[in-house]
Amino acid sequence: MIAGIDHVQLAAPPGCEEEARRFFGGLLGLEELPKPGEIAARGGVWFQCGPQQLHVGVEDAFAPARKAHPGFAVDGGERLDALAARLAAAGATVAWNDDIAGSARFHAEDPWGNRLEFRAV
Repeated sequence: MIAGIDHVQLAAPPGCEEEARRFFGGLLGLEELPKPGEIAARGGVWFQCGPQQLHVGVEDAFAPARKAHPGFAVDGGERLDALAARLAAAGATVAWNDDIAGSARFHAEDPWGNRLEFRAV
């Protein structure tokens, strides 16, 4: 019945849009999508992420997600290493994790402290 995941939404504080564009668009290279009609007035930014979408939505009483997180698939180990280096150079903390044998992956945080996972596929 369920065909897959359409999008994942991360919460962010009011006024997050330019930082979201810098981080998700600039650092991660995701393409920004136009938000439709009335939804655009709510703030936030949407991005294309492979066949799925990542939505950054404004939450007035924002608190970062420390456990729940999106897992991003990165095309190969060399690109995963390059992404980790790019994030670290931009000031993000990169925490490699080897809990799953044979899976190269690390965790980082978006500009507001939401947990993100990146894994080589």
